[in-house]
Amino acid sequence: MKTIIPVILMIFSFCMANAQDSSYYSQAEIIYGRKDGMALTMLKLTPRKDAKGKAIISVVSGNWVSGITMLNSFTRRAGIYTRNGYTMFLVMHGSQPRYSIPDEMEDIKRAVRFIRHHAAEYGIDSMHIGITGSSSGGHLSLMTALSDDKPPLYIRDAADRVSAKIQAAAVYFPPVDFLNWGGKSASTRQELLRKARVTAAFDFKKINDTTGVYDRITDEEQIKKIAFDIAPINQVTSNDPPVIIAHGDADPIVPLQQSESLIKALKDAGVPNELIIKPGGSHGWNNSEEQDLKFIAWFDKYLK
Repeated sequence: MKTIIPVILMIFSFCMANAQDSSYYSQAEIIYGRKDGMALTMLKLTPRKDAKGKAIISVVSGNWVSGITMLNSFTRRAGIYTRNGYTMFLVMHGSQPRYSIPDEMEDIKRAVRFIRHHAAEYGIDSMHIGITGSSSGGHLSLMTALSDDKPPLYIRDAADRVSAKIQAAAVYFPPVDFLNWGGKSASTRQELLRKARVTAAFDFKKINDTTGVYDRITDEEQIKKIAFDIAPINQVTSNDPPVIIAHGDADPIVPLQQSESLIKALKDAGVPNELIIKPGGSHGWNNSEEQDLKFIAWFDKYLK
């Protein structure tokens, strides 16, 4: 009984949160893919009126963990977008410790492809899709927006054959460079990962063709190579989509240096960009409506 009651309360609070903004949108749960016999799901929120026919993906993620227990807050935050006419897709991904960052990146790209493939059905413009997220969700958003648009290794269906490219990104306090973490040494970075309980997100593995099981990658050079490849700052090119970032200057988790370094790389590449610095802002702050409205203005400008 003790375990049932919290679940009931969680479901009740989720339903109540949805009811607060339900007059602005209709909602539907969608399976956008499957892996390891499990469904990958997202929640589609469609404005009931004044829909722009434009989509924004909200990456449901924190500490590279995703799940239904997070939908309450993410649905509330999506309300300002649906009220401004955007169709929102709240995408959940595989989580650490079971899945590491490269696996999660593929989940988000799969979601983009699936949404684009079904754009006509969803009443959206397939070539005007934006993405947003906070912290690990910001990292996954940027990797989706900035990395090469390569097809998946295994083509499962028609959705895998379309582009995973994003047309604009707006994110909060994202990690962007794991090998240059605010001037911290390698040992200090490892300690920070442990304290933040995200070490498993960097527990990279590869299939052993002989045994048929996944082996942990322990070679330091290989780990550094993967850490380099999953860092948004190392993906920047001149043809990347516009990026806006909001970051607090008192963030104790992700240093402001992370966003500042990415903005510099974007400027050097000639990519439209903007950095909003929240004075005294921690790793998130209570009232982000001012920044959300700037994000919406960004999407209005670049998802024409």
